[in-house]
Amino acid sequence: MTDLSELPLRDNLVGKRPYGAPQDPVPVSLNVNENTHPIPDGVAADIVAELERAVRGVNRYPDREFLALREALAGYLGHGLAADQLWAANGSNEVLQQILQAFGGPGRTLLSFTPTYSMYPLLASGTDTGWTPVERPEGYALTSEFVAAALREHRPDIAILCGPNNPTGTPLDREVVVAAYDAFDGMLIVDEAYHEFDAERESAVSLLPGRPRLLVSRTMSKAFAFAGVRLGYLAADPAVIDALRLVRLPYHLSALTQAAATAAIRHSAEMLATVADIRDQRDRLADALEGLGYRVHPSGANFLLVGGFADPTATFEALRAQGILIRDLGIEGHLRLTAGTEEETTTLIEAIAALGPGGARG
Repeated sequence: MTDLSELPLRDNLVGKRPYGAPQDPVPVSLNVNENTHPIPDGVAADIVAELERAVRGVNRYPDREFLALREALAGYLGHGLAADQLWAANGSNEVLQQILQAFGGPGRTLLSFTPTYSMYPLLASGTDTGWTPVERPEGYALTSEFVAAALREHRPDIAILCGPNNPTGTPLDREVVVAAYDAFDGMLIVDEAYHEFDAERESAVSLLPGRPRLLVSRTMSKAFAFAGVRLGYLAADPAVIDALRLVRLPYHLSALTQAAATAAIRHSAEMLATVADIRDQRDRLADALEGLGYRVHPSGANFLLVGGFADPTATFEALRAQGILIRDLGIEGHLRLTAGTEEETTTLIEAIAALGPGGARG
């Protein structure tokens, strides 16, 4: 059998590893920040009806411009957006990949502030874009001064601000986005995959007018409990949308994806009804872990980055053996835990407590 090392890979892919969050059929899966609540029955029935209508026409290609979906997304985001300011793809990862295909590439660079979403450097490698990581300050929160200084120093072609940040949960303040945009001449992406879980901050979508280099990426995978559908989207200047048309594959969004996502947006209030409960479980989980002596970083997302584990890998494996899957990201002393349903959160709290101080078995 041929080994990967024997294949003529591009130089910048040699030694890389694919994205690889563990996939186990465990009773309590809290490792990839999904909304673990089921879709309401009435909403599911309407989505199924839309899929049935769509499947009767799949002998034809879907609407290449997916206009109905873009109109629905514009209506959902508000702020006076029009359909020509919206784009969508198979998950926000594909949206980000298309941005890098259009504005990155050989001789160009992508900058972000680490620790952050692990797909950013992988997407950079896949598009032959240089990767410039800048370590976040102590506590992970970004300030206007820190971000502006980094962008002026490195002058990347593209920068990504993730807010709330994955994996730390750190919220992103509006003034940081403004300072970042004004500090350099490249494309600025604000990745708002977890925005719906942040009850305190307005979306960066409100900053789009007059800022043609600002792009706001969102997803239906998290708050919408639609991870299996794979629908990510982007709000930006119409010229940016035109640029993404240059690199997208023809008919990249299937008729079934378009139908399911459009129907889900029609029921956005019902789809997002669990968000408040998830916030409550996140805060309950934080209080419980702090009571057990762990350090819980502030989070505006549906997950927590928690420090104080003596051996994070051992704790991860001990919980996995009990049918509980969380995320070990290799951050010293830390694990990431998603807030699930009340029952799932209770199970997680009790399991960590039973392991004893620092995650070691008592």
